[in-house]
Amino acid sequence: MDFHGNPCWYELTTTQGKLEEAGAFYGKIFGWTVVDSGMEGFAYHLARIGESMIAGLMNMPDDVAGMPPNWMTYFSVDDCDEFCEDATAKGARVFRQPSDIPGTGRFAILADPQGAAFGVLQPNMSEMTDEQIANIESGEIAGAFDQNRAGHANWNELMTSDPEAGFAFYAGLLGWEKGEAMPMGEMGNYQLFRRNGKDIGAMMGLGNAPVPNWLPYFGANGSCAAKAEEITAAGGKLLHGPVEVPGPAYIAVFQDPQGAGFAIVAPEK
Repeated sequence: MDFHGNPCWYELTTTQGKLEEAGAFYGKIFGWTVVDSGMEGFAYHLARIGESMIAGLMNMPDDVAGMPPNWMTYFSVDDCDEFCEDATAKGARVFRQPSDIPGTGRFAILADPQGAAFGVLQPNMSEMTDEQIANIESGEIAGAFDQNRAGHANWNELMTSDPEAGFAFYAGLLGWEKGEAMPMGEMGNYQLFRRNGKDIGAMMGLGNAPVPNWLPYFGANGSCAAKAEEITAAGGKLLHGPVEVPGPAYIAVFQDPQGAGFAIVAPEK
């Protein structure tokens, strides 16, 4: 199975002491079931829809307790250690050296040359049964990123100080290709990127973002405006939208109650 370059996991790091509240918020708005992973000595919660794993949620670590809450996007790679070596040679920084997660794979956390944080995961296929692999290949069990299912990640947006350099960095390492480029006036282009011929995200200038970052979009059914009202009623803060985007589809951008940014995409206004 070819996973290299595919968005594969989404991880919320939230305010210390607010992990339960954060899980309740996302469970309410996206229908996630959030449970403790059972890791010894470490509170790491898992969000799922049915059998599909969507995201991880954790407290802000003590050594970076002053950082604002945030979502991190992970991409699948064939070889975690080799990826980190190649990324470093291209100007990236490795913040968490490759480490094993029993039963899952090998992961690392980096920042690209412009400073946007992201993760990589080398899946451990050896512990998957033939049935599990067949279910994934058939789509019966969806991954965290699935553009056809509500509550799953639907789009991956990079806001960066140098979109051209950003694209060159990720394309060279993850095999992405350029899709359509949509002019945005003074903000430059909204450059879509593709994996295996399918648009999976886009890159753009910083705009009003304080630092380069990846923003995850989660899919929603029905009306974007109705979902936005539901999110704000649950304690989220609407930052932008709803607005129409090519597709056609409608998007809106939010902060959760602890301040982490995320967005939704829906088929109707």
